[in-house]
Amino acid sequence: MSGTRSPSKTAPATDPGRSWKLRIILWPFATGTVAINLYLLGLIGVSVGLPAIPPVTALWLSLPLGLPATWAAARWVGQLIREAEVG
Repeated sequence: MSGTRSPSKTAPATDPGRSWKLRIILWPFATGTVAINLYLLGLIGVSVGLPAIPPVTALWLSLPLGLPATWAAARWVGQLIREAEVG
């Protein structure tokens, strides 16, 4: 019978190397986002009497802080991909 579906669902194909590839792709974007947020946080700090954070300092601080942001973004995107594969 053509056009009928099997009652059993097939498991989505998962690539074990996909999470590392996703993290490598997302790292520059997450790190850039952290840098922008740090710089803007420094500008907000000026209003309460703190010294401003120079843009270059925000960039240097964003390099290590971009790793947890990348992990969180990759986890979120990975969940969206899994939902799309199942649904």
